[in-house]
Amino acid sequence: MKVLVFSIGADRYGLRLGAIARVLPAAQLRQLPLAPPFVAGLMDLHGEPVPVLDLSRLAGVTPLQIWFDTRIILVDYEVGGKGGNSCVRPLGLLAEHVLGIETLIEADLADSGIQAAPFLGQVAATGAGMVQLVELAQLLPLDVRALLFATSAVAP
Repeated sequence: MKVLVFSIGADRYGLRLGAIARVLPAAQLRQLPLAPPFVAGLMDLHGEPVPVLDLSRLAGVTPLQIWFDTRIILVDYEVGGKGGNSCVRPLGLLAEHVLGIETLIEADLADSGIQAAPFLGQVAATGAGMVQLVELAQLLPLDVRALLFATSAVAP
């Protein structure tokens, strides 16, 4: 499986390439008052407001600094809707250092056993070090989904 690898602090994380729509340079973000600290703000993507999460803050690490290799990873985020319907909305993930693409062997993936951060998934050891997968489906609690996306598209 191919993943985009990025770092949060000294640790390496990965997102499955199939989940990624685009990778963009860091952009100016509009702040969202009263949003949780891990919400970096809104970016303007061709006239559409897209919420952006600061992956460093979400992981409980010192907030990121914008570097040359800081990127906004744009993903198609599935938002559960009423009556079992769901829709896909763009979501930006601000990653401090994007390191590149690596291949992980699925047989090498192991459960991390981490309960404190439900969005962190399986782990694989690579020649460059350990990579832990970020699971998009478990990234946001329902109340934050309702805050960031139209409440008409979010289940109560």
